[in-house]
Amino acid sequence: MKTLEGLKPQPLFNYFEEICQVPRPSKKEEKIRQYLLDFAQKNKLEANTDKIGNVVIKKPASSGMEQAPTVILQTHMDMVCEKNSDKEFDFDNDAIEPMIVDGWVKANGTTLGADCGIGIAAQLAVLTSNELKHGPIECLITVDEETGLTGAFNLQPGFLAGSVLLNLDSEDEGELFIGCAGGIDTLATFDYQPEEVPENSISLKVSISGLLGGHSGDDIHKNRGNANKILNRFLWNWNQDLEIRLADFNGGNLRNAIAREAFGIITIPAGQKNEVLASFEKMAASIKDEFQYAEPKLEITCIETELPAYVVDTTSQNKLLNAVYACPHGVLEMSSRMEGMVETSTNLASVKFTDDNKIVVTTSQRSEIEGRKYYAAETVASVFNLAGAAIKHTDGYLGWTPNPDSDILKTTFDSYKKLFGIEPIVRSIHAGLECGLFLEKYPQLDMVSFGPTIRGAHSPDERLDISATEKFWQHLVDVLENIK
Repeated sequence: MKTLEGLKPQPLFNYFEEICQVPRPSKKEEKIRQYLLDFAQKNKLEANTDKIGNVVIKKPASSGMEQAPTVILQTHMDMVCEKNSDKEFDFDNDAIEPMIVDGWVKANGTTLGADCGIGIAAQLAVLTSNELKHGPIECLITVDEETGLTGAFNLQPGFLAGSVLLNLDSEDEGELFIGCAGGIDTLATFDYQPEEVPENSISLKVSISGLLGGHSGDDIHKNRGNANKILNRFLWNWNQDLEIRLADFNGGNLRNAIAREAFGIITIPAGQKNEVLASFEKMAASIKDEFQYAEPKLEITCIETELPAYVVDTTSQNKLLNAVYACPHGVLEMSSRMEGMVETSTNLASVKFTDDNKIVVTTSQRSEIEGRKYYAAETVASVFNLAGAAIKHTDGYLGWTPNPDSDILKTTFDSYKKLFGIEPIVRSIHAGLECGLFLEKYPQLDMVSFGPTIRGAHSPDERLDISATEKFWQHLVDVLENIK
């Protein structure tokens, strides 16, 4: 018996559970792509792929709806691959293990992949239904949305024929999105020289864990802890007065996720052990008090460990710790155009030692205003420039400017109000959607984004609201029937 068997709507949850069995890390979408192509062949549907690996599956209009405009249902095929540190899991080969917990679907120790697996499941349910009324359908599933928007960037004119696009990659049921932030990444790279561990030293490992993490767009305003920033507070403070030597700093993983875990390894003179541990206890208590409501599961530990093979030269150590301390993280500006929405933010995503004597700090910036997006990236870059790091910016991606007079917005708004008796919220989202990039190639598109409620996206706490998913499906079906 399948775990999700019996949930409504069953076709949608059935496909979602199938999708959970197919590995689909970003940039490794071969297995999920083949699953989609096999699905199309099995159901005698036309399917095409482009050079970058995007897939489109087409379904003719139902009887009587031939004159309706062609509608593009759009999702992405990759997922964020995050797991708890104590979970043994291979995202390249293992199946996600869905569970039902108190009205939610979540995974056992990993991200669930409801972002955007539930959207793909909705597409497949539409494509196989013999009961729905709709015009011509094109289901577009793009590659590598999570780490580079590669599929959207490389989508070519002529691959699609539709004039209306429903993006199914939103995470708040009852909300319609008509705009999104643009984004850019800023990477800082330090070179360091390995040096011998000082004599008469001991080694300590400081670990930060138990943080909620989450999406660096959707959750950036929630005052959640950043493991990199918390770890660096310990190291920076000890670096002022004690003879610590840094051997490793490993925090965060993904550019679009708030860092949940981090650890650092240092050496200290054996005679300073009691002083360091006393300082640790005092700082840990203070930081846990700061985050007692926002991060109730925060864990901070400091244990003695084996001596490392080497330590970082003191000049590089000082530059790194000062730069990470000064680097901004969180909301930079709230929107003056849409009340309650974040306008500009930055995420200190990861700090990693590499095998070639480098330390790479990855950050990401978002804004609904192009100029402020670049201003935020330049602000972060200036911090690391002062510390002597090499700076690299990614190409970035465009935002999606809201159009409150959109025809498809009116259709989805009226549909929701008719079905559920309340008006949906219309807003822009601080996360990045692919819609802005689609407009470059298909300027005629009229677009709106909606989806079921997902919480904890991009973290092992990711969960999908079952009742909200049923409402999302009802809404999608009604919208398709009423696009004239």
